[in-house]
Amino acid sequence: MTQHRIAHEMFAVDAASQKLGIELIDLGEGSATMSMTITEDMVNGYSITHGGYVFLLADTTFAMACNSREDSAVAARCDIRYLRSTKAGDVLIAQAVERARFGRNGIYDVTISSGDDVVAEFRGDSRTIASPK
Repeated sequence: MTQHRIAHEMFAVDAASQKLGIELIDLGEGSATMSMTITEDMVNGYSITHGGYVFLLADTTFAMACNSREDSAVAARCDIRYLRSTKAGDVLIAQAVERARFGRNGIYDVTISSGDDVVAEFRGDSRTIASPK
C-alpha cells in the first residue's frame, strides 16, 4: 500500500483544488503543507483576497492531513480567524498539524502564511468514516 494513499487519491480527483492551482508541498502522518497563488479572480471589491479562497486552501490542507493515515476522514467542524489581508500575486502557504486524535475524532490546526506574515489560523475537527467505495 502506498504511503498516504487515501490523501493522494482524494487530492487527485479534487477538481476545485486543482482548478485553483493548489499544490501539495509535503504530506506526513497527521500533517500537510500546501500552497496557492492568489490570482486577480480571487480578490474581492476591496482588492484583497476573498476569505473564501483562504478558507478553501486551509480546508484542503486540513483534509490532506486528516486523510494521511489508513482511515478516511471528513470535517465535523471547522473555523477560521483572518489576521491579515493578502492580494493578487501573493503566494499562500498552509501548514496543517494534528493536535489530537482519539477514537474516530481528530483536531487539526492550519496556519496560513504569506511570506513571513501569518494571515489566518484555522482549526478543524475530523471524524473517520467508512472508506468510500
